[in-house]
Amino acid sequence: MLRLSSGGQRPVTTMRPLLRTSRAVALLAAILVLAGCGGSPASPALGPTRAAAAKGGDWTRFGYDAARHDAGPAATGITAANIGSLEHVRVQLDGTVDSSPIYLRGVTVRGASHDLFVVTTSYGRTIAIDASSGSLLWQFTPASFGTWARSYRITNASPVADPSKRFVYAAAPDGRIHKLALATGAEVHSGSWPAAVTRYPVREKIAPALNYARGLVLAATGGYIGDAPPYQGHAVSIDARTGRIVHVWNSLCSNRRGLLVPRTCADSDSAIWARAGVVVDPATGNLLVATGNGRFDGRRAWGDSVLMLSRNAGRLLHNWTPTDQAALSGGDVDVGSTAPALLTSGLAVQGGKDAKLRLLDLHRLGGKLGRVGGELQTLPTPGNAGVFSAPAVARIGGTVRLFVGTSAGTWCYVLRGRRLSVAWRRAEAGTSPVLAGGLLYVYDPNGNLDVYRPTSGAIVARLPAGHGHWNSPIVTDGRVALPEGDANDHSMSGVLNIYHLR
Repeated sequence: MLRLSSGGQRPVTTMRPLLRTSRAVALLAAILVLAGCGGSPASPALGPTRAAAAKGGDWTRFGYDAARHDAGPAATGITAANIGSLEHVRVQLDGTVDSSPIYLRGVTVRGASHDLFVVTTSYGRTIAIDASSGSLLWQFTPASFGTWARSYRITNASPVADPSKRFVYAAAPDGRIHKLALATGAEVHSGSWPAAVTRYPVREKIAPALNYARGLVLAATGGYIGDAPPYQGHAVSIDARTGRIVHVWNSLCSNRRGLLVPRTCADSDSAIWARAGVVVDPATGNLLVATGNGRFDGRRAWGDSVLMLSRNAGRLLHNWTPTDQAALSGGDVDVGSTAPALLTSGLAVQGGKDAKLRLLDLHRLGGKLGRVGGELQTLPTPGNAGVFSAPAVARIGGTVRLFVGTSAGTWCYVLRGRRLSVAWRRAEAGTSPVLAGGLLYVYDPNGNLDVYRPTSGAIVARLPAGHGHWNSPIVTDGRVALPEGDANDHSMSGVLNIYHLR
């Protein structure tokens, strides 16, 4: 186990070869002592050499791209033939990462080049980890951290990297988005950074992963467990250079611009809390979000709806709202437990707590703004369970495939024309599936990272991991990174699993 600390004590790393799926062999542990947090030329590498690993490159955000397809690089260096021989390293962190890491290749940190994993913990610490040595490179702790640590105030937001690879943007329970220098972990205080995206952080939670498009950092807010009022879901676009808030779109009291003081709006809830948060349509640049429970009137209140916003979140363009919206809201059956999954330039899928998938026409959604209904098709979810994850979408052999995980299974759907059908079913639970290097990776929060052949659902490998919640993996450059743990346990520690080629 590699125990990291901000003080830079000597870490100890435990490396384990993974169980091959065809053998029930015992794990062999080798104890290696590294020279310090920064590593040294003599330190043992926890992964392949740069030349061997350079297959895949950067993974800058949750979902891999701004459209949140969860379909990563075509080649990662990891294949069905070599996945059984990966080494497994458990890195202990000063916090739980109930989200996903990001990865950046060849970043200069304090004068030396490093491949980095960057994670944000549930209490807002952001940590950079050397992907080759597993050592801590820097750790950012927000001011006033101690005022919310160990409390109900958490975040599940994954960070997002600036395209320049000079900065990373991270959320914290203080209601702010923080801009950090990747070279040092130091916070940028120029302009309006850090950017506050709520006026009431004790009720409004930054749950979704951050996104980035056209020079804008994109964030969204919801509420905490128990839906204690007052709060309103809203989407925020922030100028990445200056930290200035460009636009705020409020899903309740939507006639009002800017950040609301929640008690000044007569309605509460309508959280934007899905893992993918704000989804960017690559065909138009428009933004897509899904809201949770709340009032809907088709004018100023937009609870339990899929909403298309303009590129900078300045105005509402279209909505899709189920005909039973009032019943869903009254029963706490959020449509917005997941975000729209983009299948093509004209089609998307929306899941929800009600165990249904709806196929939507993006060109019209529900038709005229404010109407209800209008979906093209309704299908069951895996095991008829609610969807709390982000689906993965990929075109494989000319066929668009949709991968969905729930607490009751992992299924693959195929798109033919304007209809979806189930291609295969697995009973194993899953959080947000990830397709990379021709393999499908699905974390079972009961333990294990399951790896499947995406076209058949055949199991390829089962990588050991502990229990978790909404954690999901990334796969690139000969490495797999998967956090574990549940933010709702309010723990001050957690684990990042790293699996890598020898």
